[in-house]
Amino acid sequence: MTTAKDTALLTGPALAGMDLTGRILIAMPGMADPRFDQSVIFVCAHSDEGAMGLVLNKVADDLRLADLLEQLDIEAAPNARRLPIHYGGPVESGRGFVLHDGGYASSISTLEVTDDFSMTATLDILEDMASGEGPDNALIALGYAGWGPGQLEGEIAENAWLICDASAKLIFGTMSEGKWAAALATLGISPVALSADFGTA
Repeated sequence: MTTAKDTALLTGPALAGMDLTGRILIAMPGMADPRFDQSVIFVCAHSDEGAMGLVLNKVADDLRLADLLEQLDIEAAPNARRLPIHYGGPVESGRGFVLHDGGYASSISTLEVTDDFSMTATLDILEDMASGEGPDNALIALGYAGWGPGQLEGEIAENAWLICDASAKLIFGTMSEGKWAAALATLGISPVALSADFGTA
């Protein structure tokens, strides 16, 4: 059986038939694209046509759910949650996505990623959350990370990403600034050791 740690070391051909939907990507030190430096990304969809995911650990410092609701003219109830807004990725940065537990489904459209995680990008989920309803666990992001056919597989083969399993604790129960180290810890890897190894010729 291939473990998550083994998966990170697979070559391009071995990755060709692998579906990473519902898995976590962990950016390796030295990531060429600074937008993804120390990023932790949940893969919402992965196929021969490409991949789409949401960055889980980069928060928009000056934007929260209340601000987003105000911009959309959605009235928030007193019991509405106060959630941060995340930078989900560089593609369609003005569009909102909500990654949430599997206990909620939009009446319009929800993508069931796995039994435990779903993604909704329609306005009604924000309306439900504003009224104090909606999913029990949710992460709101603006924009997403996208890859063309074979692009993600190529980056993994070049050791740009490690792969680990997704968990509700990591996604919803870990502070954003600690998610990179926490994701590495699921593979038994220390950030300090990884940085040191990466810096060795």
